[in-house]
Amino acid sequence: MNPIYERNAVTVRPARPGDQEAVRAIRNHAIEHSTALWTETPQSPAEGAVWFAEHLERGSALVAEVADAPGEVAGFAAYGPWRALDGYRHTVENSVYVREGSHGLGIGSALLGPLIASAREAGHHVMIAGIEAGNAASIRLHDRFGFEHVGTVREVGTKFGRWLDLTLMRLPLAWDGDAGGGTTD
Repeated sequence: MNPIYERNAVTVRPARPGDQEAVRAIRNHAIEHSTALWTETPQSPAEGAVWFAEHLERGSALVAEVADAPGEVAGFAAYGPWRALDGYRHTVENSVYVREGSHGLGIGSALLGPLIASAREAGHHVMIAGIEAGNAASIRLHDRFGFEHVGTVREVGTKFGRWLDLTLMRLPLAWDGDAGGGTTD
């Protein structure tokens, strides 16, 4: 299985190609039933394949399994570029999702720690979390891992017929010297 983290019957490992459909199902459930992903259009198999392949190529996706359902993906975490312009190349944004019915088992915490470690090992400088402001559980999770609240942008998205606020949280990962006049804070 090649686990990189095990705790309380939760095993976290690097994502593999065979995890693609389980991850897409978790993403689509979040799209259809929550404000975690700000779209109302489920991800098609083709779109899911492209998204997943990008993460596999980067080595930036993890999955979690629980002991009572080995081999089944109970959650996933991934990081990817925060913005497309090359000036942002040292900053990544994370995503952590738990399959419906698997909340409260410590899966989110089990995934986020190794995801942060993976981004550090890859040499990234900062990890951003963009969280719908009403998602108190996700904000608490990121706070426990040292993310700082850097602001909330009001009414920048919409879903289910209402405006959504975006809370931004930031975690410094490393300082590798001057990248063009930056500071260490």
